[in-house]
Parts: sequence; C-alpha cells; structure tokens
Amino acid sequence: MKTRSRIWVSQISCMSVALLIMALPLPALAALGGDVSSVHEDQAQMKGTLKTTQAAAYTVHEIKAAAGTVVNEYVSPAGKVFAITLHGQFIPNMQQLLGSYYQQFSDAAAAQRQAHVGRRALNIQQPGLVVQNGGHMRSYFGKAYVPTMLPQGVTADEIQ
Repeated sequence: MKTRSRIWVSQISCMSVALLIMALPLPALAALGGDVSSVHEDQAQMKGTLKTTQAAAYTVHEIKAAAGTVVNEYVSPAGKVFAITLHGQFIPNMQQLLGSYYQQFSDAAAAQRQAHVGRRALNIQQPGLVVQNGGHMRSYFGKAYVPTMLPQGVTADEIQ
C-alpha cells in the first residue's frame, strides 16, 4: 500500500509540474519574419509605446520601451516583418526580436567572435539574414533584415 501511494503522489507531482509549466507566460516568439501581430506582442513584452508611420512600400512600427530603447519593425504590404532596427541604452531580447532567425544569428555571431578576437561590431552578411550591431554600454544600435523579404523597390539602405 505504501508503494502504491508513493506512485500516486509521484504521478500527481509530475502532472502538477507539467500544468505549472504550461500556465507560465511565454515570451513572444514572432518578430523578424513574423506577421504584423508580432509587433503588438513585442510591444507588450517590452512594455513600450507604439507609433506607426506609413512609407510608400512598407509600414514602420516604432516601439519605445520605458528604459528608452527604441525598436523599429518594418512591415511589408503582405503583413510580414522584414526588418528591425534598434538603438538605445539597453539591448532588447534578441531572441524575441529575431524569432525563428535567432539560431542562425547566434551561430554566425559565435563564429565571428571566434574568428576575430577582441571587441568589435557584429556584421553578419548571409543570403538569408543580415545583422549589423554594435555600440558600447548605454549606447547600442543594430539592424537585421531578411534580404529576400524586402518589398519590391526597397533597398537595405532604407532600413535605418
């Protein structure tokens, strides 16, 4: 009887842990490459204000976090985030902003750090992802975009 009650308690414990994990709030995972709804998820995650500006071939959603960091998310007419830029005192959650491109970014950044000893700006130029960032404490900047997702007539120079 004692063994059976231990198994029962163990099963309840496992179920409790599983339910607790499922109930925890998860970070927004959509951003670069995601749809326009990811902009609002990022705004909520960053606890920031949102300002939207319409350009000829895209819309820029500017999220300003309470700590002063500004993230611009560029959305194509098809409703997809094709680029992001950031500047401010703190680096935002790059995994959140890069979404499914984060692993590619992480691998390329690690390879670049191994190849170049010392501090320097990050410059990843791959066919499926371009990321440039740098700065120093309390003054960071960066941009990331997917070249194949740039709307027709939009150049990488327009992403500021």
